[in-house]
Amino acid sequence: MPLGRAMLIVVPVLLQLSGFCWTATVSGLEGVHKLEAKVLDPDTFEGVANFSTFLLDRSSDTLLLGARDAILSLDTSDLDKPPRKIVWDVPKEKRRSCVAKGKTEVDCYNYIRLLEFLGDGRVYVCGTYAFDPQCAFLELSSFTLQKAEDGGVKMETGKGKCPFEPSQHYTAVMAGGILYTAATSNFLGTLFDISRATGPEQERIRTERSINWLSDPEFVSSAFIEQSAVSDPSGDDDKIYFFFTEVAKEYDLYTKVKVPRVARVCKSDVGGMKTLQRRWTTFLKAQLVCEDKPSGQRYNILTDVYTMQHTQGEPSSTHFYGLFTSQWESEQLSAVCVFSLSDINKVMDGPFKELKKNCENWINPEPVPTPRPGQCLNTELKAEGFESSLKLPDKVLTFVRDHPLMENSVSAAPLLVRQGVGYTKLAVSQTGGGDEPGGLVLHLGTDRGELHQVEVVGQNTTLLREMPLFSSQEPINNIFLHKGQALVGSPLSLARIRAEGCSLYPDCEACARARGLGCVWDPDQEACRTTGGQSGSDETVDDALRKCNVQEGRCAPFPRELRVFLGLRLLLPCVQLSPRPCSWEHPPHRLTRQHHSDLEVTVTEENLGRYVCTCQEVEPGARDPTPCRRAAFHLTLSDPTTREAVAAGGTRHILAVYILFFCLGVLLSLSVVFVINRRRGSGRQGNHLPDNSLSSGKGPGLLGSSATQQSPSSDSMTFDGFPEKRNGTATTNTTSTLLSNHGNGGHPGNSYGNNLIHRNPSNGHGTSLHGNCNTSGSGKFPTEIFAPDMMDGKTGERESGVGGGLGEPLRDGLREGMKGLEDELAKITMFKSGAPLAPCEESSI
Repeated sequence: MPLGRAMLIVVPVLLQLSGFCWTATVSGLEGVHKLEAKVLDPDTFEGVANFSTFLLDRSSDTLLLGARDAILSLDTSDLDKPPRKIVWDVPKEKRRSCVAKGKTEVDCYNYIRLLEFLGDGRVYVCGTYAFDPQCAFLELSSFTLQKAEDGGVKMETGKGKCPFEPSQHYTAVMAGGILYTAATSNFLGTLFDISRATGPEQERIRTERSINWLSDPEFVSSAFIEQSAVSDPSGDDDKIYFFFTEVAKEYDLYTKVKVPRVARVCKSDVGGMKTLQRRWTTFLKAQLVCEDKPSGQRYNILTDVYTMQHTQGEPSSTHFYGLFTSQWESEQLSAVCVFSLSDINKVMDGPFKELKKNCENWINPEPVPTPRPGQCLNTELKAEGFESSLKLPDKVLTFVRDHPLMENSVSAAPLLVRQGVGYTKLAVSQTGGGDEPGGLVLHLGTDRGELHQVEVVGQNTTLLREMPLFSSQEPINNIFLHKGQALVGSPLSLARIRAEGCSLYPDCEACARARGLGCVWDPDQEACRTTGGQSGSDETVDDALRKCNVQEGRCAPFPRELRVFLGLRLLLPCVQLSPRPCSWEHPPHRLTRQHHSDLEVTVTEENLGRYVCTCQEVEPGARDPTPCRRAAFHLTLSDPTTREAVAAGGTRHILAVYILFFCLGVLLSLSVVFVINRRRGSGRQGNHLPDNSLSSGKGPGLLGSSATQQSPSSDSMTFDGFPEKRNGTATTNTTSTLLSNHGNGGHPGNSYGNNLIHRNPSNGHGTSLHGNCNTSGSGKFPTEIFAPDMMDGKTGERESGVGGGLGEPLRDGLREGMKGLEDELAKITMFKSGAPLAPCEESSI
């Protein structure tokens, strides 16, 4: 076949296939736009990336973003305005010195890790500065860094205020203009301190260098609780709380057991006179226990903490919502537990844990001296002559130095449990008032760029909606709730979406599922309205759904009929939000296996029939759990023609991408042949080639074969309206994804590869199999799902190569290759007829 003719065939095919791939790539954002979201992608920030810390000025609606070598300012009320930028980078000489010390070049930049208001119109800014932390002052009015006399940035040391490494776990909080931090304090990252990092030099104190105080901690969050003179007439001191995970030293086990902790220090603490000089005299810590007692499942890794004061002006109403995972689970597992400030203080006022040992026996605990060790100074102690921690007796200071851990733990049962989902960030909004709000909405960011909203009423949880916002390789690392909207950030992007209010739910069914938040459907206005009273009235979700003429309710799902064929492997979903177990009713057969709450089924004639998932839930006002039916399916056998049609339609996009790589290989081969022919022609005109040239005939077979990935060749099938299965969890992306590339998945500590995030326009996936989607982001979440031939994100590969040689057989090989291409194209339905690809409003590419 002449080269020109071959090019005329291949190039249009490539253009058509690339158009299909572009459509699949950009379609994933359509559902986000329908959710009235404003998404700023990496192009908006003009090369600025690695956003690690956010600071929101609620008075001016200004959001500050700390990035690599830069600080950005955005107007949250108008995100179309170009962001303002300050460049604060590291000199090249200092970067070279950092690399010479053994650090990677990517780490030797200035990653902004701290942004805190100083209260005088300035912001305190700290960055890693090539493993030499430095801090500066940002003038908000002019949005410039304060200058030194030599014209450069006025800087001061950031050691103890900011971590050395970009990915190190770290937290800080400003209390009365004084900065309190929990960070590493040396270049190697082996020393950890909780300290008062600013203020008068003699009042800058830190923790004792003892494993009993801090044992390889991973700091997560901190909170400043300011006491109110009205609500606390005792004159108790203000307190700062730190949340972290550390290696437990109180357990005699061979493996390292991690436990979540909460630590407390007092604001007026200035250390001891002789004992604990320049050290905390009020440092106490307790274990946090997030455990579902009926199942015995405990979640021991703390990921994030959101502090919320349920009643404004009452510090005692403060609750801490903790995001947990498990050290012992091989698959992703996330849970949310809530701890009250009063429960934490009760444990801090309780017995101390004795950590000392004598040979193999625990020694008798020491008597607790007076005044009580670790107690904050109040009016009563000051009246007894203890106006300052410097006046505390040595026996009190010695006791608190040796007994930082409390005997009792702060325990809570999980509000929410999700299997197969990795949550990275949490924010909470409430409806109602008082210590027991009528309803809560948990805004949960995932490690795959999604935002989930879950309603919590009493002990029941309902998944309201799941929104893909960013690339699947962009974990969400910041969520701010402001004026009924959520500002959601990742290391590369930013999104603003509506997060509160009944008007979020556009139809009757979605509004009914938010019944616990005080939402009711107005049929006259065809809109979801608030009831105006206390959320969660006597009307249940099922009652509200019946008014929408929906047959199924929260615990009465309508059975879905699935037409399947023999040998098909599928995964029937049952979305479990509560920590209580779920069970399946199904025809007895050995080819079924439960994956957490989902059920894997290999279809045979014996196991056709009814499948029902029932979970245990606790109704409002009840003590014992009651069964709640969450999913129902009915499997029936389809005819062979249906199987062939569905399989052909389902693999259409997979084959299209395969043909794309096939054509690229052929195009490359044709280019090589073209160059060879030119060189042959010039050789015949007198241009002599060396003996080892390609035209000498010594190199037959040097053109290697190319291998491309493809999905497994086994049977597959898709159904309309099925949500995507990601790591065992149903989401609103109604696609079944093959060859899913999870990428780095993200980490709460912002450790993304070499600490540098690169933009991936392919959204982190390989090849996807698209079904017929209709996702509107309206809050409707179908419970059916289908995952053929692979469970929990496993992928399959098949290699297919195209090769050829040189010399005379080359033209025959190319002719056969082009004929094979025409045969491949003829096998695909979309080339047989004029039918387009299945329309898809969202994609998981």
